[in-house]
Amino acid sequence: MIEDRTKLIHAFGALAELGSEVANKNSFQETIRTSLHLISGALAIMRGGVARYSRYGHELNMLAVRGLGDDFPLSLSLCLEDERQFIANGLNAIETSQAKVLPFFQVYDRSLESRKIELFVPLVVRDEIVGALFLGEKATSLPYTTYEKEIICAMGRHIGVAIAQRNLMAEIERHAEENRKLVDDMRTTYNDTVKAFATAIDCKDKYTEGHSVRVGKYSEIIATELEWGPQEVEGAAVAGYLHDVGKLTVERKIINAPYRINAKESAELNKHPGVGYEILLPIHHPYTNVPLAAKYHHERLDGRGYPDGLYDREIPYIAKLVNLADSFDAMTTDRPYKARRPAADVVDDLRRNAGKQFAPELVTAFLRGMLKELTGDNKEKRFRKLLGREYMEAEGIVPILRTALNEMTPTSPLTYINSEPQAEGPTIL
Repeated sequence: MIEDRTKLIHAFGALAELGSEVANKNSFQETIRTSLHLISGALAIMRGGVARYSRYGHELNMLAVRGLGDDFPLSLSLCLEDERQFIANGLNAIETSQAKVLPFFQVYDRSLESRKIELFVPLVVRDEIVGALFLGEKATSLPYTTYEKEIICAMGRHIGVAIAQRNLMAEIERHAEENRKLVDDMRTTYNDTVKAFATAIDCKDKYTEGHSVRVGKYSEIIATELEWGPQEVEGAAVAGYLHDVGKLTVERKIINAPYRINAKESAELNKHPGVGYEILLPIHHPYTNVPLAAKYHHERLDGRGYPDGLYDREIPYIAKLVNLADSFDAMTTDRPYKARRPAADVVDDLRRNAGKQFAPELVTAFLRGMLKELTGDNKEKRFRKLLGREYMEAEGIVPILRTALNEMTPTSPLTYINSEPQAEGPTIL
């Protein structure tokens, strides 16, 4: 388990470093060599190579190799059928032993087999082949797991974007719009990678699978309802996805305990915010407050939270937002020792704890978003997808939401949103 945890943290760090390497304006050749080093080191892969595809020569030209030997071909031709199949496959790992039907693997079977190449990953960006990864056996000699293949593909996306960016720079004057799209791809790749790791974090907890992903989505909903800009909304979502990354270092038996854990186990679990901060801090995130959300998402406005017992405005605002999203998901999902609470109880809990645990304006925004969906003012069905239609449409929930919102004040003695406190809360008809 310690080995798996170390490998997961190492892979996460490698992904972040790889994203940073691609974003920096270093030598393209050095970027590719570093990328191969990172992907090999993250999963202890013995040998491999990165190739760039030439659409004019219809061939893969090796850019960086590791342990392949002098006799491995540096240029490998593709026929039209190979290209068609690789594009259809997309950026997914292909086991060479299972792909002998394709002409490419028939032609180069001897070279691939002699160097024990087990995985071939076509690097496909926007339905175009830009290159490929050749990966040999692992140091453990064990077969690649599904999760390891996902990590490889996540890294492959970064490398594919780097190659595509290089290709694009050669024709920059004619492809200014393509360059903009490439930047968008890099942002999408980053966000997809974050979501993949959110899923990996939740894999440790069989009872709350999907928790980090849902917290990310709830955080996004809150930020959207607050009318934040697109980048700020993205940052809130990322903070939600990664808020529990520190749980990677907590014993699985504690996380999966089918009972209320004791004081010793609770103390161990309560270390995860600080550990998450330490994991995320060295990484150059596009959104600088992500590590703060991980460290302080269990703090409360009234100072009764942890790890530092911060009070009100001492708490980073992003942590207040993630705290609400995290708490809401905890109340609305089944746990080993208790079933999820009815929607009416959850709404009442949020109302009662606004100004104590939760910032009132965040609760107001969240509940308003839920009400807008139930009344048809918002057609996106964000809550229904996360909670289920039956839960969302429980009898009487609409009037309960309206009552709660009418009783909410936009501020409390603890939280100040405007320069002047308002005496009355908003009226929701």
